[in-house]
Amino acid sequence: MPKKLKNNDLEFKIPVMSENREDILRRLDEKLHAIDQNPDVHLEGLVWANPITYWDYILPDALLSLQVPRTTLPDEMVFIMYHQINELLFKMILWEIDQVSSKEEVEAAFFTEKLGRISRYFDMLSSSFSIMGDGMEKEQYMKFRNTLTPASGFQSAQYRVIEFASTELINLIDFRFRATIDRNTGYDHAYEHMYWQAAGKDHKTGKKNTLIRNFERRYKEEFLRKMEYYNTRNLWTKFKQLPESVKGDAALVAAMRHYDYTVNVTWVMAHYHAAGKYLGTAAATGGSDWQKYMHPKYQRRIFFPELWSEEELKNWGEGL
Repeated sequence: MPKKLKNNDLEFKIPVMSENREDILRRLDEKLHAIDQNPDVHLEGLVWANPITYWDYILPDALLSLQVPRTTLPDEMVFIMYHQINELLFKMILWEIDQVSSKEEVEAAFFTEKLGRISRYFDMLSSSFSIMGDGMEKEQYMKFRNTLTPASGFQSAQYRVIEFASTELINLIDFRFRATIDRNTGYDHAYEHMYWQAAGKDHKTGKKNTLIRNFERRYKEEFLRKMEYYNTRNLWTKFKQLPESVKGDAALVAAMRHYDYTVNVTWVMAHYHAAGKYLGTAAATGGSDWQKYMHPKYQRRIFFPELWSEEELKNWGEGL
């Protein structure tokens, strides 16, 4: 119970410090002394600090100011916000992947938990395409899309980094050129043969369209650094480094397969069908031949090939 003192006929209550508070202060003291900080200064700062609020922490005012339509068509706002939500989810995915990539020794339970989170984010992305696919008038879309040329959702840098972080580079190489590339191939050469180069590069002449050139001008150097960084830290390599007893863990294998299929088939096809609803056979805003570079049956994007049977690999993306 608090002690009671009288002063000038006024009664003050001085709370007795609980053992829990004493322990908190002791641990805080140890933490701050460990980094050469004066605990008294930090505690004094708390006296004058404002309490945190939702808007200070989440910054919704800043977030909600980032939507800048280029036209007067209302459905353009849906298009912008949907893609921004995608980018936030991509960041969440990379946040989880990097926890696995940076860990020296990964246990099955930890790996499985992270893959579960990542897969749920992609499940959300896949199911959310109806927001855009059914949430815009085609007439409006076909008008405002003309103001977006030569930009394209293809130019999401985070999505490319997710691919680098998920599997070995050979699994991202255009299927036509995989036999000519191995682990001794330079990163620049491998980059030039990524499957998505087919969206805007003539491999016979080497000529690239504006979509690819703009993309590379902004991100190529970063991509080359990421390719090297994830070369031995990607999810597939990390998985193969696990002990045999761990690699056989049924829950982990199921999580790996679910992630692989969700990203490279379910998510891709949801995007593919949404694009088809609006574009038909027309080219994308960036000028890409999106039907060929996007459909999984053409490029056979598979992050973890050894976890699938020959029959499954043979029929990858077929009938969708």
